[in-house]
Amino acid sequence: MAPPTLTQMFTKEFQSFKSPPAKQVAPVPKVGEPAPTHEKLTCAPDKPTIVVFLRHCGCPFAEKTFRNLTAFSNKHHPQIHCIAVSHSDQTATDDWVEHVGGAWETEVVVDEEREAYAAWGLGLSSYWHAIGPFSIYNAVQLGKNEGIWNRTTESGTRWQQSGAFAVDKKGVVKWVSVARTASEIPDMDAALRALIEVPTEIEVPSAAPAAVPAVPAAPAAPADQADQAAA
Repeated sequence: MAPPTLTQMFTKEFQSFKSPPAKQVAPVPKVGEPAPTHEKLTCAPDKPTIVVFLRHCGCPFAEKTFRNLTAFSNKHHPQIHCIAVSHSDQTATDDWVEHVGGAWETEVVVDEEREAYAAWGLGLSSYWHAIGPFSIYNAVQLGKNEGIWNRTTESGTRWQQSGAFAVDKKGVVKWVSVARTASEIPDMDAALRALIEVPTEIEVPSAAPAAVPAVPAAPAAPADQADQAAA
């Protein structure tokens, strides 16, 4: 397959700037509330789950976030289930995942219609959020420091808000991180800390039986006293 021409690349990039149809967005779930449910996204029923909703495939911040998540999933599998949600189409998502290092132990869900995003309270962002000076500066720094630069946007929109959530094995939200700017990367360590369960009961080991003190032996009599006793 021939590489895309400059015109094709420009057209795809331009399409990513077009505002998509707005969705009816639910409130962002709060810590302590049941996690939202959606047919495209199912949390693990028997273990904690971390759900990360990505920006479009090609965004350097999405790549950084995804790499952090896959490394986390590789370290904590199978105790924690990790899900990455992409709103780019299936072909673009599969190609992007391959180019950024693979999914490792992360489940990748494609939500091209952004319905699961909306169910979890993530709608469209503002111009300042997506391409404001703060985000542009951080994009340049990410490229210089880590070599993660913008890739061609094959599918998706730059206006979709990203976010991450930690859900315990009972389906209760324990941690919420909705991006305030496009450049905000979820803190996986914070998500892990939120999932650590502190035991309410501490098992105290039974006390060992008290040792009986040994009775010291009587000292031996001197030799001359022993002879007198014998006489």
